Amino acid sequence: MAGHSKFKNIMHRKGAQDKKRSAMFSKLSREITVAAKMGLPDPDMNARLRAAVLAAKAQSMPKDNIQRSIDKASASDAENYEEIRYEGFGPGGVSIIVEALTDNRNRTATNVRTIFSKNGGNLGASGSVSHGFDRMGLIEYSSAAGNEETVLEAAIEAGADDVESDEAGHEIWTAQDALHAVARALEAALGEPESAKLAWRPQNEVTVTGDDAATLMKLLDALEDDDDVQTVSGNYNVPDEELEKLG
Repeated sequence: MAGHSKFKNIMHRKGAQDKKRSAMFSKLSREITVAAKMGLPDPDMNARLRAAVLAAKAQSMPKDNIQRSIDKASASDAENYEEIRYEGFGPGGVSIIVEALTDNRNRTATNVRTIFSKNGGNLGASGSVSHGFDRMGLIEYSSAAGNEETVLEAAIEAGADDVESDEAGHEIWTAQDALHAVARALEAALGEPESAKLAWRPQNEVTVTGDDAATLMKLLDALEDDDDVQTVSGNYNVPDEELEKLG
């Protein structure tokens, strides 16, 4: 499981994710509201909002919920969320980047620090691990979009930088500022993607096995369970056979 691969992440945790649907909807809703507040409340005119709506649709969030989240941005009593990034180290020496949206900076910082320390990791200073990642655009398609060759050809035509495909689906990487132009070109060729967003792509991966892999999974699950945490990225690679042992 590569640290940037949400497909494998989702497959590994599908049972747990089903139980956490309401928490997931809450996080998606928060991102939609923040995106709408920071720009126009129209997904066609606001790239971040469009990405947030795509992510919500991919998780089968009802249209009414999506619209309510957009409308909430202009409400006078809307909460003010702050974007914060945390960087730290996990079991096996892996690097982890945590992105949060919070209305209480102290609460979130305490929670994230505690989660790291209880699960074999430690929080680092700002910039302590992000230098080992590239900030890029990531467009994700399921395997239903087509075979590897079809998607690769479409990605090259659309101006993407790289494509990674496996049995779960396709990850198409772009330059940060080209994300939405490439996404629109791909949509014409392959249909609507499961997601189109900015992501952290590790320059090198660390293979994690045994007890470290088990502890790392607990750390990642605990971080993703936190209400304020929106995304968790890392440079870990957990081999499939290790994931099967963890069940």
